Formats: sequence, structure tokens, C-alpha cells
Amino acid sequence: MGHPSPDPHAFPPAEEPPAPRVPHPAPPPLPSSGAPPSGENPSGAPHPSALPSDLPSDRLGGQGLRKLLAGLTAVRDGDLSARLLPGGADGVPGEIAAVYNGMADRLSLIASEVTRAAREAGGEDRARAGGVPDVWQRLTESVDELAGDLARRIRADEEQDWLTTHLSRVSSLTRDAGSLPAVAELVMNEVPPLVRAEYGGFFLAHDGDRGPELIMTAAYGSPDDPDAGPRRFRFGQSLVGQAARGRRAIAVDDLPPGYAAIASGTGATDPTALLILPVVVEDRVLGVVELAALRPFTRVHRDFLDRFIETVGAHAASLAAARRADELLERSRRLTAEAGARSRELRARQEELRRSEAAHREQAALLADRDRDIERKDLEIDRVRQELEERARQLSRTSLYKSEFLAHMSQELRTPLNSLLILAQLLAQNVEGNLSPKQVDYAEVIHSAGSDLLQLINDLLDLSKAEAGRMDVHPEGFALRELLAHVEAAFRPVAREQELEFLVTAAPDVPERLTADEPRLRQVLRHLLSNALKFTDSGRVELRVENAAPDEIPAALREAGPVLAFRITDTGIGIPADRLQAVFGAFQQGDAVTSRRYGGTGLGLSISREVAHLLGGAVTARSTPGEGSRFTLHLPVRAPEGHRPETPAPDSDSVEPARRRGAAEHARTGGPADDTAAGAADDAGTASGGRTVLVLEDGARDVSALTETLEREGMTVLRAAGGQEGIDLLRAHGGVDLIVLDPMTAGTDGTARTDGIATMAAIRGLPRYAEVPIIVVTAEAMPGDRSRTLAAGAHAHVAEPVDTADLLAKIRAHLPHR
Repeated sequence: MGHPSPDPHAFPPAEEPPAPRVPHPAPPPLPSSGAPPSGENPSGAPHPSALPSDLPSDRLGGQGLRKLLAGLTAVRDGDLSARLLPGGADGVPGEIAAVYNGMADRLSLIASEVTRAAREAGGEDRARAGGVPDVWQRLTESVDELAGDLARRIRADEEQDWLTTHLSRVSSLTRDAGSLPAVAELVMNEVPPLVRAEYGGFFLAHDGDRGPELIMTAAYGSPDDPDAGPRRFRFGQSLVGQAARGRRAIAVDDLPPGYAAIASGTGATDPTALLILPVVVEDRVLGVVELAALRPFTRVHRDFLDRFIETVGAHAASLAAARRADELLERSRRLTAEAGARSRELRARQEELRRSEAAHREQAALLADRDRDIERKDLEIDRVRQELEERARQLSRTSLYKSEFLAHMSQELRTPLNSLLILAQLLAQNVEGNLSPKQVDYAEVIHSAGSDLLQLINDLLDLSKAEAGRMDVHPEGFALRELLAHVEAAFRPVAREQELEFLVTAAPDVPERLTADEPRLRQVLRHLLSNALKFTDSGRVELRVENAAPDEIPAALREAGPVLAFRITDTGIGIPADRLQAVFGAFQQGDAVTSRRYGGTGLGLSISREVAHLLGGAVTARSTPGEGSRFTLHLPVRAPEGHRPETPAPDSDSVEPARRRGAAEHARTGGPADDTAAGAADDAGTASGGRTVLVLEDGARDVSALTETLEREGMTVLRAAGGQEGIDLLRAHGGVDLIVLDPMTAGTDGTARTDGIATMAAIRGLPRYAEVPIIVVTAEAMPGDRSRTLAAGAHAHVAEPVDTADLLAKIRAHLPHR
């Protein structure tokens, strides 16, 4: 019999437990045809209560009727075994017995069939109550049991039909979804109402930065704020993450109050059942479904969800595979397109290569010709390079020869200049007062001329050293205002004598200290100021120091940091524009008329430019004829690293010429002499009187000049012309207080020039003169001469021509006190 179609959202009928059954003997077999014999039960055995039917018909109304009534009563009470025995009677009694017996047989057959059908449907029979055969009771129970079994079978068919119908419908809907989020939305719309769940959530698995995580993609009846963002859990976090990590469902019944909330527009309540189902395909977790309900989930609902989860997992896996296939297909198409483009590009390149091969072959032939030309030119360039290197070596040798020649010539010139300047100074002092004023003027002119000659020798040496790169600079920190004070003290007397206004100023923002080679800086400023004073007849000369503006700094100094500008401005004759750069060349002046009128060698600006370059600076000039000139020395506040000397110890030979120039300047201008020498003289006082000095010198003029100078100071002078003679004199005379020695004097073995060091060593070997002061007076001007003499045991080094004040100050400073 058919069943009506169920409602898609109808809850399945309630389940009934099956009725208990007991074993029951098999019913008797049905007769093949006709009724059983009279007086027997359906099994064929005679029944003890069978009623005899052999009563005469006329007696039927009495005892026969009672027998019939007893049989009917037995049938009523469920005993179908009673039979009437006709006993050969005929007529109405026999027919009544036959009808009764037929009725009893048929009722017995019906009871047996019903019992068998119930037993086959239910699997077991019920026992007769009280152990007494009761056909009607047994028949009733069998019918009830048959009806209950039929109801259960109908229930099972309805449940199966419900499962099949809804699984088919929801699976069909999910197959139409084209993405996992769409599947999740569809599942949440359809499944919770089917299983009577009031809350549902679908979490899809995603690969996060910290590993896989589950993100709520769709929900049913969620109380969460839509603006708060979806819930998310990592694998193993909460029951949702645990179901994903364990890959099995989690069911929780009897949830405690307050665990979760199911809310509607009218109120909220707590669920009692929770079910979490992971979506797993081939051991890969695709998502998790979470459901909550007010009542526990039934078996049918659980069966539906288990089957549906498998269906959803299979469809989700197919979607993932389809998406992957689409990605691979798209990638394949893209790669195919790229391959086609590259193929076309490759064909184009091949065509281009074929076109360029011919051009390359032509170019190869041209390159071969050019290579041969380059080889010939390389040979020519190599020959020219060798010639240039040879010329450079020749120039280097020539420069070396020139420097050595100038050094040796300066030594030869300094020797006669020494005695000339000493004697001229002695005559100009006129200590004895026996010279007339004109004779004193002559002596001063002679001394001035000798000083000018000494200045020329020093300039030539400085220029030679600068051009040969042998002039060292030794940057040290010093006070800028002390430098300006020294310059002002040196040149103010000259300006006063020429009736010129002379100004030395500094801007308020200039640094207090400067790092540079101070003697070399003084040398540059002296040359620039001397030129300004020499070529200015009236007006003023000004030295101003200020910070250089960024736009005026020479290009070579723009990376050197802060730069100072030393500006020497005059109101002199000026320089023509076409001669402004030429004046920086050696022996160059403005023009021939200027050279004849003002004199000079034209070396000052050339030396200033070279020395400024060594200091890391630069000299620039601008001038207007008839109005004046401005020379500017741009100098970094700190000396550049590239201009620092290679050796830390300064060579005093580079300092000594500045002192000699100071002495010469003093002789011409009447300005102050070297401060150090004057200070030493003041400290010593007149302690030199009565002392004995040995002068070891083979030049008669020098010996005479030194003897005259020392004797005027009250000293006793012993003279020796050679090293051995001096040693013999020291041995014979035990009271020598100081030795003045020229290392160019003949040595202890009679040879010359190279044995001055050996002579000092021999003197130090004498017991009484191991500590005697030795002052070296020499015309040697080669680099390192002073360092060598001091290292050999000399106490002081004085370069010729000798400044008598400086020499006397050194002698007084080194004489032992009595």
C-alpha cells in the first residue's frame, strides 16, 4: 500500500520501541481440502469433549441441544477444538453437527494463519495468558503485534523517504553553487531548519600567516554583530578547532545555562544540544559546521547530517579541484600566450640576427682593419709614452739637479754673506763711536743689501722646493688673533714709514683657532702684504679676515668645510686685466715699467700660490688699474687630510728660513726681531761675560766676524781651523765653556765636509766635554741638515748668514750657570 508524499520540512513521525516476543510453536498445517473429520481437533487427534451425534432425532431437542450449546460456548471462550459427533445421524441433527464442525475448523485455520503471519512479521509469538490455551486472546495479541510491526515498517519507510528526499534536494542545491562561500550560505539556509536547529555556523578553512585557520563564512541565527568581523579559530582552538584537528564530530548534550544564546525578536533562551561536524575529504579539512538546538538531535537528524556532511565534503572537494583546474587552465593559457609571444619574438630576433649577420661580417672586416690600425697606433703611443717617461725622468733629474744646485749655491752664497752681514751690523751699531754718521749709513746700506740678497736666496730655495714637491707642511692649531697681531707688528712700521693707513681686522663670527702650518701661512701673508705696500704710494692697505661666502669659494675647496678668506686690499697702481694671471708666474711683474720703477724679483706671488696650494687653499685676485687690487687667500678652517705631512715630526729646516727672513726684515724696517731669540736674551742677561768659547771654523772671514761679535760680549775666544786641531786644543785647555762648530770644517782625519758629525762624536768622547754645549753654525740648507746635527749631539743649529742677536741669545741660553 502506498504512502503520501512527505512535507519537505515535516518532522518525521515519532519512533515506537518494538513489542517483546516469546517463542511459539509452529501452527498446525492447513488441511489440503475439506473439513477435518468429526470429533477431531485440527491436528487430527480426537478431542475428549467431542459431542456424540448418535442421538435420535426425536431426542435432539433435549440432550442434543445441550451438547450443541456446550460446543458453541467453548468456541465463544476460544476453544476451537470441540467437535460434534454426528454418529451416523442424518437429517437436521447431522447437518447441524457438520456445519458446527466446519465452522470450528475454519476458525481454527484462521487463528493459525494469523498467528503465523504475526510470528513472521514480528519474529516471535506471544504466550497464552496463564498458560491456558486461549485462541481468542492469542488471536487478538497476534493481530495487535502485526499492526505494531506494520506501523514500525511504515515509520522506517517514511524516515528513509525523508532522508532520501531531503538529501537529494539539498545535494542538488549545493551542486548548483559555484564556490565554497556559496555552498556555505546555501547550507546555512537549508540545513538548520531541517534538523530543527536554532543556530548554525559554517567555518571554511584558510591558510593563514600562522598556519591554517577556520573563518566563519555563513551563519544561521547568529547573535554576532555584523560589523564585528567573522569569528576565526586556529586548528585546536575551541571545540571548532578541536573538531578540525581531530577530524571527528563532537556532540554535547545538556549544555549549561549561559553557554550560548538563541535569540529572536521577542526574547532569547539557552540551547541544550551542540553538534560540531568537520568537513573532511581524503584527510584534508575543508571546513567545520556547528549547530545548536533547543532539543537534542534525533537519530534521523544525526543520520541526515552525517550523510549530508559527506556529500558537502565531496562537492567542496570537487569545487576546490575545479578551481585548481581553472587556475591551472588559466595558467596554461597564459603560458601558452607567453610562449606564443616569445615564439614570435624569437622568430623576429632570428630574422633580425640573420639580417645583422651580414652587417656583422662587414663590420668584422672593418674591425679587423681597425685592429691593425689600433695596433700600429698602440705601438706609436707606446713609443711616445716611453719618450714622455724618459723626458719626465729627465725633468725630474733636472729639477733635482736644480734643487741641489740652488741648495749648494745658497750654501756658497751664505758663507760670504755671513761675515758681510755680521760685520756690517757691527759697523752700523758703532759701539766705539769712531764712525761718522755717513759711515754708519753706509754700513746699514751694506747690511740691507746683504739682507735683500739673503731674501732672494731664500725665495729661490722655497720656489724650488715647492715646484719639486719637497716642501713639507705641518698643520697645527693656533690662535688666529695671535697671527694677526704678529702680522700687524711686522708691517705697521713699514706702512708708517710710507705714510700709508694700515688696517688689520677680523669679522666677529670667524673662529678663534685655525688649523694650518702657521709659518707657511705667515710666509704667504708676508708676500701678499709686501706687494701691497710696495705698489701703493698713497691711501691704505688692509688685511681683513672673514668667512668666505659659498658662491665665492673656489671649486677645489667646496668639499673642505668652512673656509676663511684673508683679503689684502690696497689703493695702489692696480694690474691690467691681461696681466692678472701672469703675475703669478716666476719672475713676472705687471710690466717692464713697473719692474724698473718698483724693483723686485717677481717671485713673491709665485711662491704664495704654490705654498697656498700646499696648505690646501687657493689665491685669487681682482684688480682695476689706477684704483687698486685685492688678493684673497681662501683657506679651510681645518687643513685637508690630503695636505698633512707623511711624518708627524716637523723638519725645523722649513721653519728656520722664516726666522732668517724675520731677522732680515728687522734689519730693513727696524721692526721687532724673532720673539723667541729676544726672550732668550732677556732671560740670560749678561751671564756670558768671562766665559771661554772655542770657534771651530776654517773660514778666516767667518772666524773674524764671530770672534769680533763674541769678544764684544766679554767672552774669551779660542780658534781652531780643523777638527783634530780643535780636539788637541780642548785637551790642552780645560776651561772651554761652549763650542761654536761649522760641520763643513775639516774633520779629525784632515778630510773636509763630511766629518763634522765625527768631530762632534770625538768631542763627546773627551771626559771633560761630554756635556759641553755645542752650537752648529752652517750654510747647509738641504732638508734634514738641522735634524742630523741635533741628533749627533748639537744643542742648537744656526743657519748662515748668522743673525748675531739670535746667535748670542742661543749662546747665553746654553752657557752653564755659575
